Amino acid sequence: MTLDLAADKDTGVAVVTLDRPDRLNAIDLTMRDELVSVWRQLRFDDTVRAVVLTGAGERAFCTGLDRDAVVPQPDSPYMTDDPLLRVGPKSNDLWKPVLAAVRGMACGGAFYLLGETDFVIADPTAAFFDPHTTYGMVSAYESMLMALRMPYGEAARMALMGSAERLSARRAYEIGLVSEVTEPGGALAAAVDRATVIADCPAAGVQGTVRALWAAREAALTQAFAQAPHLIALGNLPNARQTELFRARQREFRTR
Repeated sequence: MTLDLAADKDTGVAVVTLDRPDRLNAIDLTMRDELVSVWRQLRFDDTVRAVVLTGAGERAFCTGLDRDAVVPQPDSPYMTDDPLLRVGPKSNDLWKPVLAAVRGMACGGAFYLLGETDFVIADPTAAFFDPHTTYGMVSAYESMLMALRMPYGEAARMALMGSAERLSARRAYEIGLVSEVTEPGGALAAAVDRATVIADCPAAGVQGTVRALWAAREAALTQAFAQAPHLIALGNLPNARQTELFRARQREFRTR
């Protein structure tokens, strides 16, 4: 198992932990399938009224798609499969509130998950960045999700600066990507505490509110996502060249 699910029936809060710390909680196809399964499982568990999503270890919440993952693709430019497109809770019709507790790096494909959480609580070590452009890739779905969570200029800067710059927890809080920065090591406990308060409210009203909030973003995302496959097909370098750039990646970055 690449995920851990712990549910407290007394509080109504479940904690979903990405559990591949040796790979910085990067998502392989097994974890992708397990995430889809756990979101769908939680839809039917009435004892769970709020969810916290976090990552195991201290180094990363999630670093996106595992570079070693082999993603089968149809032999057609019109049917490219994005392996992470349906990895988030709302993509799986889970309308219970999902909070994220972020410690360490959250980058690239992690935004498929963060983009579908309801709010983010961060450890001071949290760092957000999008390396796509550095490695010759279009940041499409990730940037579209982030552009609805933070000011356009900040989303654009993060996407265009690639791996050369990281957004600190403090700066992420200042621009509204993060709702709270805790004491060191306190993000998970704080997220569970906030989730417990939410879970104590009548579930129907909470879930209706989650659905209403997402509806305000849904139309924009649907239109944007329709363009993403074409932008990726036009802008991505061949896989071999991406791999070369990844192996020769710059080691220096600035944090703001």
